[in-house]
Amino acid sequence: MGLAESIRFSASTDVGRLRDHNEDNYLVDKNLCLFIVADGMGGHAAGEVASALAVRIVHEELKRERETIEAAGAASRGGPRTILHLMEQAVQRACAKIHEEARADVAKRGMGTTLSVLLFAGAHGFIAHVGDSRIYLLRDGRIQQVTEDHTVFNELVKRGKLSREQIEKVAQKNAITRAVGVYERVEVDTLTIEVLPGDQFLLASDGLHGYINHPAELEPYFEEADPQVATLGLIDLANHKGGKDNITAVLVRLGEGDARDSVRARRLALKRELLLKMPLFARLNERELLRVMQVAEVIAYKADDVVVSEGDRGDELFIVLSGMVRIHKGDMVLLEIGPGDHFGEMALIRAAPRSATATAVEASELIAIRRTDFFEILRKEHELAVKLLWQFLGVLADRLDQTSRDLSSARQELAAEDISDAIFSEPDDGTLDRALRRPSLTPFAAAALAAPRPPSTTGAPLAAPAIAIAAPRPPSTTEAPRAAATIAAPKPPSTMGAPLAGSARTPSMLPPRPRPPGPMSMPPPAPGAVAPIGVAAEPGAVVAAPVQDAPERTTGS
Repeated sequence: MGLAESIRFSASTDVGRLRDHNEDNYLVDKNLCLFIVADGMGGHAAGEVASALAVRIVHEELKRERETIEAAGAASRGGPRTILHLMEQAVQRACAKIHEEARADVAKRGMGTTLSVLLFAGAHGFIAHVGDSRIYLLRDGRIQQVTEDHTVFNELVKRGKLSREQIEKVAQKNAITRAVGVYERVEVDTLTIEVLPGDQFLLASDGLHGYINHPAELEPYFEEADPQVATLGLIDLANHKGGKDNITAVLVRLGEGDARDSVRARRLALKRELLLKMPLFARLNERELLRVMQVAEVIAYKADDVVVSEGDRGDELFIVLSGMVRIHKGDMVLLEIGPGDHFGEMALIRAAPRSATATAVEASELIAIRRTDFFEILRKEHELAVKLLWQFLGVLADRLDQTSRDLSSARQELAAEDISDAIFSEPDDGTLDRALRRPSLTPFAAAALAAPRPPSTTGAPLAAPAIAIAAPRPPSTTEAPRAAATIAAPKPPSTMGAPLAGSARTPSMLPPRPRPPGPMSMPPPAPGAVAPIGVAAEPGAVVAAPVQDAPERTTGS
C-alpha cells in the first residue's frame, strides 16, 4: 500500500469568539488526495463567497484533470512540472471568476480570499499558495513552515528596513499583499516536496497560526494519536487565546509506506545534507532549501557511462550522491571525485563548452540542477535569488583567489634559475660553455665555474661554492683589465717564472720549485701561503680571490 492510500486526516473549523459568521472554507477529497484551506475577506458575507468559489473551482479543475495528474505522478521526469502547471492554472481560473463576480455586484467589490492547496501524487506533495494561510510540515521531529506569508509584516521583515519591535507598531502590518480574486490574475507560489512515510502536514488559517509564536508549540498536536482530537485541540487553543478570527485546521498524516520508501527516505536525507555542504546553498533556510530540492533531480549512471563530454554545451550542475566519477581530458586523468563533490557549477549561469569529460567509474547517482530551473527560482523567489547570487559571487571570488595564487607560484618557479648542475657536474658535454653564456650569471659566477680543479686523493673536485663565496666585489675601472684577465684564465708560461699579478709574494722570496704537470705554467704556492684564484692549491693552501697589488714585504731568513 502506497503513501496516498494510507493517508489519515481530520478537518475542523470554527467561527471564533468575535465574528458572527465564518468566512473560512476548506475541502478534503481523499480519492484525489486533495486538501484546501481558504480564508475569505471583503465584508457583508463577500469573503465567505470568495472562499467558497475558490475552493469549488480549484476542486473542479483538478478533478477534471485527474487522469493527467495520476500519469504525471508516476512519471520520473517532467511529471511534477505538469502537476504544478495544472494547479497554478486552476488557481488563476478561480481568481478570474471571483474577480468577475465582484465586478458584477457592487456589494462584493474588492472581495478576495487566501488559498492554500495541497495535492499528493506518486511520491510527491504539490503546493499552490496565495495569501497568509499556512502549511506546516513535520518530518523527523522537526516542524517547519513550508509556505510564505504574503503580508506587509513579512515584506518589512524580509527587507530589513525595520526591527520587529518597530514593525509591531505598524497599523496595517497584517494586511495581505496577495489575494485570489482582488485582481483578475495573481502571482501563485508553487512547491514540490518529495514526501516520506510518517510525514504530517497542517493547513491553518491565520485565526489559528496567529496565536502560534513558534512552530514548536504545535508538537503536542502532531503527536496526538487521533487526528480529530488534534484538530479540535487546535481550535480550542485559538479560542482560549482570544479567538478574534475564524479558525480552520486540516491535519494530514501519511502512512508507513514500504521498503522502497525507506530507501528513498535515506537518499533524500543524504541529498539534503550534500546540498547544505555546498557553499552555494549553505545559507538557505528550510523553506528555501525545499525550493532548491524540488529542481534537484537524481540521475543514475552505470560504470563507464559518460556524464558530460569535453566540448559539449553545459547547462547542469552535478553533485555526486553515490559512487565515483572520473574527470579527464582524453587519456589524461585530472581527478576522481566521490560523494559530496561537485562539478559544472559555472553551467548554471552561462552555456560554455565543457572543459573536460566526466565518466562514471562505477554505478553512481548524481544530483543534477539545470540552468533553466535555476533561473526559474531566481525569477520567482526574489529573496532567495539575492542569497544565491551573493553566494555565487563568493564562489567566484574564491576561485579567482586560487587562480591568482597558482599563477604567482608558476611565475616564481619560472623565475628561479637552478645552476647547481652547471656548478657541480663535469664540463664534458658543453655544460660549461652553456653556463658561461647564460645572461643571468655575473662575471664572478662565471669565473667560479671556469676555475680549474686540482687533483684530489679522494677523487672529489674542489668545492666550487667556496670559490664563488670568496669572490670580491667587481674591481674598479682602472683595475678591470688586469683583474678580469686574472679571473678568466691562468696566464701563459713566463720566461721569468714570475707569479701572476696580484700575488702577495715577490719572486725573490720564492725558491725555485719544479713545475707541476698540466696546463699551468706557474709554481704552486708554499703550504700556508695564499694562492690567487685560478691557481691549483696544494693541501694546506688558502684559496682566495684576486686583490689589488700589495706592497712588497720580506720575511726573516
